[in-house]
Amino acid sequence: MIRREFIIGTLAISSFSKSVFASSDVLIVNRTESCGCCGAWIERMISESFKTDVNFVNDEVLRSIKSHLAIPIDLRSCHTATIGRYFIEGHVPAEDIRRLLIERPKALGLSVPGMPVGSPGMEMGENKEPFETLLVLENGETQVFTSHTPQISV
Repeated sequence: MIRREFIIGTLAISSFSKSVFASSDVLIVNRTESCGCCGAWIERMISESFKTDVNFVNDEVLRSIKSHLAIPIDLRSCHTATIGRYFIEGHVPAEDIRRLLIERPKALGLSVPGMPVGSPGMEMGENKEPFETLLVLENGETQVFTSHTPQISV
Protein backbone atom coordinates (compact mmCIF):
# COMPACT_ATOMS: atom_id res chain seq x y z
CA MET A 1 0.00 0.00 0.00
CA ILE A 2 2.78 2.47 0.89
CA ARG A 3 4.64 1.68 -2.36
CA ARG A 4 1.48 2.36 -4.38
CA GLU A 5 0.95 5.67 -2.55
CA PHE A 6 4.61 6.57 -3.12
CA ILE A 7 4.33 5.96 -6.87
CA ILE A 8 1.01 7.77 -7.21
CA GLY A 9 2.22 10.68 -5.06
CA THR A 10 5.49 11.00 -6.95
CA LEU A 11 3.75 11.04 -10.32
CA ALA A 12 1.16 13.55 -9.18
CA ILE A 13 3.70 15.85 -7.54
CA SER A 14 6.06 15.69 -10.49
CA SER A 15 3.34 17.13 -12.69
CA PHE A 16 2.27 19.63 -9.99
CA SER A 17 -1.34 18.52 -10.19
CA LYS A 18 -3.61 20.93 -8.34
CA SER A 19 -5.08 18.03 -6.37
CA VAL A 20 -1.68 17.31 -4.83
CA PHE A 21 -1.37 20.85 -3.54
CA ALA A 22 -4.82 21.81 -2.38
CA SER A 23 -7.82 20.32 -0.68
CA SER A 24 -10.32 22.18 1.42
CA ASP A 25 -10.56 19.51 4.09
CA VAL A 26 -7.49 17.29 3.79
CA LEU A 27 -3.99 18.07 4.95
CA ILE A 28 -1.84 16.90 2.04
CA VAL A 29 1.66 16.26 3.38
CA ASN A 30 4.75 15.96 1.20
CA ARG A 31 7.73 14.44 2.96
CA THR A 32 10.69 12.15 2.56
CA GLU A 33 10.31 8.61 3.78
CA SER A 34 13.37 8.74 6.04
CA CYS A 35 12.30 11.69 8.21
CA GLY A 36 10.98 10.48 11.56
CA CYS A 37 9.85 13.85 12.87
CA CYS A 38 7.64 14.29 9.79
CA GLY A 39 5.86 11.07 10.70
CA ALA A 40 5.50 12.25 14.29
CA TRP A 41 3.99 15.58 13.11
CA ILE A 42 1.50 13.71 10.91
CA GLU A 43 0.51 11.55 13.90
CA ARG A 44 -0.14 14.73 15.92
CA MET A 45 -2.33 16.13 13.14
CA ILE A 46 -4.32 12.88 12.92
CA SER A 47 -4.77 12.89 16.71
CA GLU A 48 -6.10 16.45 16.32
CA SER A 49 -8.75 15.14 13.86
CA PHE A 50 -7.15 16.32 10.62
CA LYS A 51 -7.63 14.03 7.64
CA THR A 52 -4.25 13.52 6.00
CA ASP A 53 -2.96 12.32 2.67
CA VAL A 54 0.78 11.60 2.72
CA ASN A 55 3.03 11.69 -0.34
CA PHE A 56 6.52 10.22 0.04
CA VAL A 57 8.88 12.07 -2.29
CA ASN A 58 12.61 12.45 -2.73
CA ASP A 59 14.53 15.59 -1.70
CA GLU A 60 14.57 17.02 -5.22
CA VAL A 61 10.80 16.75 -5.63
CA LEU A 62 10.26 18.21 -2.15
CA ARG A 63 12.45 21.21 -3.01
CA SER A 64 10.45 21.68 -6.23
CA ILE A 65 7.19 21.64 -4.30
CA LYS A 66 8.51 24.27 -1.88
CA SER A 67 9.64 26.45 -4.80
CA HIS A 68 6.32 26.00 -6.62
CA LEU A 69 4.47 27.13 -3.47
CA ALA A 70 6.82 30.16 -3.14
CA ILE A 71 8.04 29.20 0.32
CA PRO A 72 11.04 31.44 1.08
CA ILE A 73 14.23 29.43 1.61
CA ASP A 74 14.80 30.81 5.12
CA LEU A 75 11.31 29.64 6.18
CA ARG A 76 11.62 26.06 4.99
CA SER A 77 11.58 22.98 7.17
CA CYS A 78 11.55 19.22 6.64
CA HIS A 79 8.01 18.69 5.31
CA THR A 80 5.48 20.72 3.35
CA ALA A 81 1.73 20.36 3.54
CA THR A 82 -1.19 22.10 1.91
CA ILE A 83 -4.77 22.55 2.98
CA GLY A 84 -7.23 24.67 1.06
CA ARG A 85 -5.27 27.43 -0.62
CA TYR A 86 -2.57 27.52 2.05
CA PHE A 87 0.76 25.83 2.58
CA ILE A 88 1.78 24.56 6.01
CA GLU A 89 5.56 24.42 6.30
CA GLY A 90 7.21 22.49 9.10
CA HIS A 91 6.05 21.74 12.63
CA VAL A 92 3.02 24.04 12.73
CA PRO A 93 0.65 23.29 15.65
CA ALA A 94 -2.88 22.09 14.84
CA GLU A 95 -4.48 25.05 16.63
CA ASP A 96 -2.64 27.46 14.31
CA ILE A 97 -3.88 25.59 11.24
CA ARG A 98 -7.45 25.69 12.56
CA ARG A 99 -7.16 29.43 13.23
CA LEU A 100 -5.79 29.97 9.70
CA LEU A 101 -8.76 28.13 8.21
CA ILE A 102 -11.23 30.12 10.30
CA GLU A 103 -9.71 33.57 9.74
CA ARG A 104 -8.75 32.97 6.08
CA PRO A 105 -6.19 35.80 5.84
CA LYS A 106 -4.83 36.97 2.50
CA ALA A 107 -1.65 34.93 2.72
CA LEU A 108 0.25 32.02 1.21
CA GLY A 109 0.47 29.96 4.38
CA LEU A 110 2.10 29.25 7.72
CA SER A 111 5.67 28.30 8.58
CA VAL A 112 7.56 27.15 11.62
CA PRO A 113 11.11 27.46 10.29
CA GLY A 114 13.65 24.90 11.38
CA MET A 115 12.73 22.21 13.84
CA PRO A 116 12.15 23.78 17.29
CA VAL A 117 12.31 21.37 20.22
CA GLY A 118 8.86 20.94 21.72
CA SER A 119 6.94 21.81 18.57
CA PRO A 120 4.50 19.12 17.32
CA GLY A 121 6.54 16.14 16.18
CA MET A 122 9.69 17.49 17.83
CA GLU A 123 8.78 16.62 21.41
CA MET A 124 11.75 15.64 23.57
CA GLY A 125 10.40 14.98 27.04
CA GLU A 126 10.13 18.14 29.07
CA ASN A 127 12.57 20.03 26.82
CA LYS A 128 10.76 22.83 25.03
CA GLU A 129 11.96 26.00 23.41
CA PRO A 130 9.89 29.01 22.45
CA PHE A 131 9.02 29.30 18.77
CA GLU A 132 6.83 31.32 16.46
CA THR A 133 4.42 30.34 13.75
CA LEU A 134 4.84 32.82 10.93
CA LEU A 135 2.16 33.92 8.49
CA VAL A 136 3.67 34.23 5.01
CA LEU A 137 1.93 37.03 3.15
CA GLU A 138 1.32 37.07 -0.60
CA ASN A 139 4.23 39.49 -1.11
CA GLY A 140 6.61 37.10 0.70
CA GLU A 141 6.81 39.15 3.87
CA THR A 142 6.04 37.52 7.20
CA GLN A 143 4.34 38.42 10.42
CA VAL A 144 4.08 36.51 13.67
CA PHE A 145 0.86 34.51 13.63
CA THR A 146 1.34 32.88 17.04
CA SER A 147 4.10 32.92 19.65
CA HIS A 148 4.52 29.64 21.48
CA THR A 149 6.13 29.93 24.89
CA PRO A 150 6.56 26.79 26.98
CA GLN A 151 4.68 26.71 30.26
CA ILE A 152 7.02 26.53 33.22
CA SER A 153 5.94 24.03 35.88
CA VAL A 154 6.44 25.20 39.43
